[in-house]
Amino acid sequence: MATETDSDDVLSETWRDADEETESEGRREVESRVGWRYTVSQVREDATARFGLYVIVFMTAVAVFAFVDAELLNYAIAEQFWYHPENDPDSVTTLLPPVGIENSFGQGTWEHPLGTDHRGRDVLVRLIYGTRIAIQVGFISTALGMTAGTVVGAVAGYYGGWTDDALMRAVETIYAIPFLVLVIAFMTAFGRNLTFAMVGVGITTIPVFARLIRSRVVSVREEDYVEAARAAGVKDSRIILRHVIPNSFAPVLVQATLQIGISILIVAGLSFLGFGAQPPTPSWGQMLSKSRGFMLVDPWFSVWPGLAILATVMGFNLLGDGLRDALDPRIKN
Repeated sequence: MATETDSDDVLSETWRDADEETESEGRREVESRVGWRYTVSQVREDATARFGLYVIVFMTAVAVFAFVDAELLNYAIAEQFWYHPENDPDSVTTLLPPVGIENSFGQGTWEHPLGTDHRGRDVLVRLIYGTRIAIQVGFISTALGMTAGTVVGAVAGYYGGWTDDALMRAVETIYAIPFLVLVIAFMTAFGRNLTFAMVGVGITTIPVFARLIRSRVVSVREEDYVEAARAAGVKDSRIILRHVIPNSFAPVLVQATLQIGISILIVAGLSFLGFGAQPPTPSWGQMLSKSRGFMLVDPWFSVWPGLAILATVMGFNLLGDGLRDALDPRIKN
C-alpha cells in the first residue's frame, strides 16, 4: 500500500513539473513575441520592409552628406567633385540629357551624369541637395505632429468627459479643413519659407496622431497596472508618460513612419506651387515645377526629381507596412 502511495506521489510531482514547464515555456514564448528585439527580427525577416529600410538609410546618408557640405563646408565637396556652371557662365549648356543620350541641346557627358537644367545647373547636384530638404521636412514635421497629437490624444483619452470632448472637438476642427488649404493659409500669414512649411504640415498631422492614440488610451487606462499606479498615489501626468503612452505607442510609431513619406510628398507639392523652399535652395518639388515648360524638349529634367520622390516615399511606406505587421498582435502567429 505504501508503495502505491509513493508511486502516486511521484506521478503527481511529475505531472506538476510537466505543467509548470509547459506554463514556463508558454510565458517565454509570449515574452519572445513582444519588445523591440522581436520587432527588429520581424522587420529583418520581411523582404519588403528590409528594402524600404535600405532606401531610407541611403536617402538619410545622402541628406547628411548634403547638410554637412552645404552648412559646414560651404559646398567644398560639391565644387571638388561636380562641375558648377554658375562659376563659368560662358560655358553653360542648358537642358543636356543624361550621359549616353542625345537631344537637340547636345550629347550627355560624364561631366553631368544626369544632365543639366534650364539654367545649366547639374541635375545630380540639385537632386542630392534636394534630399536634405526632403528628409529634414519629413522628420521634423512628423515629429512636431506626432508629439503634439500624442499628448493631446493621451490626455483626452485618459481623462474622458468634458476634457475629451473639448480637446477632440478642437482637433476635429483642424481635421475638417483641407490640409493643403490650411498649410497655404498658414504660410501666407507667417511667411513662405521652409520653417513655416514644416510647422504647417506638422499642424495638419496632429489630428491623425491624436485620434489614433486616443482610441488605444481609452482601453489602456482600465488596465490593472494603471489602476495600481492610481491606488499608489502616482500623479496622473506620470501615469500618462510612464504607463499609458508607452503601452499605446505602437500604432503611433507605424503611423509616424508612413507620415514621413506623406509629409515629403506634401512639401514637394507645396514647392511645386511656389511655397516651401525658395530659390536658389534646391528642392524636388521646385525642380518638377521648373521642368513643366521643357517636357517635350527634355523629359529627363522632370524624370529624376519624380523618381527621387517616388523612391523615398515608397521606402517609408514599405518600412511602415513592415512595422505594422510586426507590432499588430492580431496578425501574429
